Amino acid sequence: MSTYVVGDIQGCYKGLRKLLKHVEFKVGADQLWCVGDLVNRGPRSLDTLRFLRDLGPSCRIVLGNHDLHFIAKQEACAPRRGKHTLQKLLKSPDAQELADWLRTQPLVYFDCIDTDAGLQDFVMLHAGVAPQWSLEQTLELSAEVEIALQGDDYRAYLTHMYGDTPRRWHDGLEGLDRLRVITNYLTRVRYCDAIGNMQLKAKEGLAMAPHGYKPWFMYENISERAQILFGHWAALEGHTGKPRVHALDTGFVWGQKLTALRLEDGKRFAYSKT
Repeated sequence: MSTYVVGDIQGCYKGLRKLLKHVEFKVGADQLWCVGDLVNRGPRSLDTLRFLRDLGPSCRIVLGNHDLHFIAKQEACAPRRGKHTLQKLLKSPDAQELADWLRTQPLVYFDCIDTDAGLQDFVMLHAGVAPQWSLEQTLELSAEVEIALQGDDYRAYLTHMYGDTPRRWHDGLEGLDRLRVITNYLTRVRYCDAIGNMQLKAKEGLAMAPHGYKPWFMYENISERAQILFGHWAALEGHTGKPRVHALDTGFVWGQKLTALRLEDGKRFAYSKT
């Protein structure tokens, strides 16, 4: 059995299938992990979700910001701004079924894998974490959002998850503000300062970090306990400079490549249209 972690798919169904063929992925024997942003921007979000859902226990996903946005659009909770390519998905007869399936998915996934170097802990999330969060706290806070997303009042969460404030985590946060800041770390953050203030506008790579901020993974964090698998940040081009922090978004939807990391031996595979 092999475990393949794939970067942001973003509706690029054909590229995903090509990559899985390249690695000779075997349903039922191998595992596919997806770091989120399964939909939007690419042309075949509907086919992507149907395929991943139908993989059943052979697939593990975490939600990204674009996945949450689709759920909010389906539930008429999203603000009327910004462009998207979700029209075909939203008009499909199984749009509600797919949105309900996504609502059952986590924002963080943790597992222990038997690798060539022995048993290794891995944590998968879409974007990042606050500098002060432990692994245990990250899992607990992710669960708070998952409970809200799966609860009876989930539309209140979807309506209020949008926004850039509060800018940082503190233990006294409550209610929807608390859920929003957790969501922003797990699905949107790239840069933050040493106490966790998020800079949510900058999307550039390491050479263009905004003054006073560093990539979230440059601070002492949960990578001391587990290897981190994340997407969201195509400008990194798959490089973090930290051997236990793996960037998997390599910009396929922008014409670059779709990357898969095999956890057992650390080998990377890629598919590009060129």
